[in-house]
Amino acid sequence: MTMIPTVMPPLPTKNRWHRLLAPADAFIWLANGWYDLTVQPMMSFCYGLLIFLTSVAIVGGLFRLGWDYILFPAFAGFMVVGPILAIGLYEKSRRLAAGLPVSLSTMIFVKPQCGGQILFAGVLLCLLMITWIRAAVIIYALFFGLVPFPGLEHIAPMLFATPVGWATLIVGGAVGGLFAAFSFAISAFSIPMMLDRRVDAFTAMGSSMALVWNNLPVMLTWGVIVLALFLVSLATGMLGLIIVFPVLGHGTWHAYRAAVDEAVI
Repeated sequence: MTMIPTVMPPLPTKNRWHRLLAPADAFIWLANGWYDLTVQPMMSFCYGLLIFLTSVAIVGGLFRLGWDYILFPAFAGFMVVGPILAIGLYEKSRRLAAGLPVSLSTMIFVKPQCGGQILFAGVLLCLLMITWIRAAVIIYALFFGLVPFPGLEHIAPMLFATPVGWATLIVGGAVGGLFAAFSFAISAFSIPMMLDRRVDAFTAMGSSMALVWNNLPVMLTWGVIVLALFLVSLATGMLGLIIVFPVLGHGTWHAYRAAVDEAVI
């Protein structure tokens, strides 16, 4: 009689996406980002100034074209495309760590290892930002109907003093949170990875999402830090971006180096 061998459970395998990172490590990344800022600081300040001037120009263009109703979704969308805008800051931190010379031209005219794949990733992030802005407009129309935007001076009473306004905030916050979580997951490590390695956009984004999911406590802490400092920048009329954006950009590079190793891809 033929005996069927006993079926044994598979041997446990090591989770190659998990890192021994504590939530406090996010503050170490921030401190390292500040240190990179202080090394040849004028380059980082000039980079932050360029981001500030670009932001002011975009906001001014929205008002001039009468598109002020998408101002707040556009601010949220800035956090979606922020990682691709910070590629020059990643390059400065990479060069400092490697002992290579740093100049403003090398920060602006970056040559990533992945070639054109990083442009493809940037297009995907821009499409995600545009989709979020369109979703925000649709949510406004669903709750308030096809009525003209009342203007920024009336938006706060309309949102916070009416039941419909509160419903809009709750639904909009939930939808925006999903967009923010997804964009953060796919971009937190993918842009630095494509700068540092010869890897395609989808592999980098998938690796980034896996790293974020498997190191959730520290990445949630880092996400809160990024959001808090961005809100501080908005409270200063975006002037804070001149300092905050470089610090976060440099810090993101250190987050990448702490989370990614040769076994990832």
